[in-house]
Amino acid sequence: MNRAQKADIISDLKARADGASIAIVTDFQGLKVEELTELRVELRKAGVKYQVVKNTLARIAMEGGPHEVLKDHLKANCAVAFGYEDPVAAAKTISEFAKKNKKFEFRFASLEGKFLDAEGVKELAKLPGKPELLARLLGTMNAVPTNFVCLFANLQRKFLYALTAIKEQKEAA
Repeated sequence: MNRAQKADIISDLKARADGASIAIVTDFQGLKVEELTELRVELRKAGVKYQVVKNTLARIAMEGGPHEVLKDHLKANCAVAFGYEDPVAAAKTISEFAKKNKKFEFRFASLEGKFLDAEGVKELAKLPGKPELLARLLGTMNAVPTNFVCLFANLQRKFLYALTAIKEQKEAA
């Protein structure tokens, strides 16, 4: 590669890293092309970009960015998965693929600038995804007015029962 090609790769990698909320470094050694293609397809569905990187170029690209904590850990063969919208979806997809393929492993990650080891990525993958969290939040927000309406309706109902009881008592007398 000449300098211009390296500069293009570095600028492309830096743009991806700067826009990503999570960067997961994986080891793909021993995987067949078909398996790697399957991983790329699954990651693309989750909105994640997966790129095999040369360590020296990746170190240069990550310098000064949100995932700078990774640059000192890049060694041997590695590829980086950049998640943009939902970091949990990226971690889940990679974790599920690692369960199916024993040769594939994820090493570490950077979640918005914080270093995560492999166990941290596994724990992140166990969390509910963004759509599920939004549904829970909406359910919680919806419960407050619903409970208020039920409480108010019960007060009116009890008042109506009291008035009915007074009416019946006066009619009986």
